[in-house]
Amino acid sequence: MKFYQKEIQLSEYPRGYHLITDVLLGAVPKLREIKIGQFQAFIKHTSASLTINENADPTVRVDFESHINKMIPENMPYYKHDYEGADDMPAHIKSSILGSQVQIPITNGKLNLGTWQGIYLGEHRNYGGRRKIVITVFGE
Repeated sequence: MKFYQKEIQLSEYPRGYHLITDVLLGAVPKLREIKIGQFQAFIKHTSASLTINENADPTVRVDFESHINKMIPENMPYYKHDYEGADDMPAHIKSSILGSQVQIPITNGKLNLGTWQGIYLGEHRNYGGRRKIVITVFGE
């Protein structure tokens, strides 16, 4: 069994959903050595998320942002945690709903994703900064 782990820091992304599959794969070229295994990416932040969804049509990512902002609006009078701005508490809720990690099977040195699947960074803050992600790859 082989194990590889690397922490990367992403470039700063604007608020919204961003396809980062290639960025993550570029960070772990040793993935190609794994015939059967697992790929895990974990984001070390509470106001951004990782999820898997449509990788071909960018309007899906725009719709994600529009819909989740309606589900979890800013400036709600019942939010107590608002000292970092109106986007702060909603960002925490969005992150918890979407999740902080993805896990994907590795088959013959490649992610075994569906034809139209890719890994999204959900940046839920207006100015989130550079996000850190820990990537772990293991298998035989």
